[in-house]
Amino acid sequence: MKKGKVFLVGAGPGDIGLITVKGMEAIKQAEVILYDRLANPKLLEFAPAGCELIYSGKLPDRHIMRQENINQLLVEKALEGKNVVRLKGGDPGVFGRVGEEAEALAEHNLPFEIVPGITSGLAAPLYAGIPVTHRAHAESFAVVTAHDKSADGKPLLDWEGLVRGVDTIAFYMGVKNLPFICENLIKHGKPASTPVIMIQWGTFGRQKTLQGTLSDITEKAMVEKFSNPSIILVGQVISLREKISWVEKKPLHGRQILLARTSDSPSELAKELMNQGADVIEFPKWIRTSEPVNQEILADLSSYQNILFTSPESVTEFFQTLMENQIDIRKINADVFGMSIKTMNALQSRGFIPQLIDELSETGKMLVVGERCHLKNNYATADVWQTSNKELDLQYMPIFKRMFEEADVNTVVFPCKASVQPFVAALEQCEIHVDELLNKAEVISMGKQTLTAVEKSGFISDGMPKKATKESLIEYLSNKGE
Repeated sequence: MKKGKVFLVGAGPGDIGLITVKGMEAIKQAEVILYDRLANPKLLEFAPAGCELIYSGKLPDRHIMRQENINQLLVEKALEGKNVVRLKGGDPGVFGRVGEEAEALAEHNLPFEIVPGITSGLAAPLYAGIPVTHRAHAESFAVVTAHDKSADGKPLLDWEGLVRGVDTIAFYMGVKNLPFICENLIKHGKPASTPVIMIQWGTFGRQKTLQGTLSDITEKAMVEKFSNPSIILVGQVISLREKISWVEKKPLHGRQILLARTSDSPSELAKELMNQGADVIEFPKWIRTSEPVNQEILADLSSYQNILFTSPESVTEFFQTLMENQIDIRKINADVFGMSIKTMNALQSRGFIPQLIDELSETGKMLVVGERCHLKNNYATADVWQTSNKELDLQYMPIFKRMFEEADVNTVVFPCKASVQPFVAALEQCEIHVDELLNKAEVISMGKQTLTAVEKSGFISDGMPKKATKESLIEYLSNKGE
């Protein structure tokens, strides 16, 4: 029987743009992915449809899956002949126990590759405006685990060697032992005035920093209730932060956005929000299934005055069907409308000049093209062509639940009218209390019809950008943050 292959992949520290090209290629070819807590769940969206997702994450003082079970599962899945990815936060070779997993695979003569990743001890400081080395401040750098191989929960380290031989020290997952770390560094010769910075959720949009010295950082961390995952960086090079910090200058830094999702693939809107510094959760996740071609509508295509497309996918599927059935595109005499900006962009790429749904007048013969979840709503007099159907991807529900637990959502964005009801229904299925989530967050509606749908659902909309475009939304959110 053919053996599978295992890729032990470093996912990077959080920002999905920091994964390596080779790591992304492994994800896109995976049949099984075992992922841990610190691997950004957004990376799972690049896996093929039907890929089995297995959570092997660990929380402080609470192990979800023991290491020996992870090793065994990797072996079992590879012996089934599957391509397996073990997706690990940061770099798998830096406190990632990749050696143990590789040993287990080698013992069973299973092929594997180790794909390096960017470790958080380097990336988190850079995202905080701190290079770990600098000609004027630091010529050496060390990464130190602050929780493994410890006595009574305290790390067993060569404190004298660290103080004497290393300029910049990055402690991983050391919040619980912060008092012990500071005490020992001072005890072995580090000045109490040595700068310290704690970086929580480094490289995520929710990145948070706390700066102090060895003498006062413990008290500050207690007041601010800092917790893991955090990097604790110690050294004079931290003084550079005042000059070269950059993440905090992004206009949407600090925004933790829950974006109501209508598409089964990541949106350009989410990408741009993240580029501007926001942390974005797109919810929910969909699975798409195709529907039979409506031959009657195809034959009568030239008779419609208005055609409304509900999604970018419906545009692609519509024109693909025309091509497969050798229907001349010039038979379309109608004005075309999109339910979202992304849908309008898809129509523009086909050579049309579309209008937004807000401009639609339901006079004349009308065709609505799209998925069942959109078509059942309002258009009683229109003909309906259901190109495909979308269902909730239930495999992602526990993933979203963990994401909501770890994030602190302060902004909810509804990009279009059709996003409202599926969003609410999916939250309920995820056992998230809808009112509680939306009441503590700013609710933004893109477009007048979206605003009406939001308020009709019983929620209070906090505002609306001038236009239903990503540029207008970013401007609106940026101005509100000032």
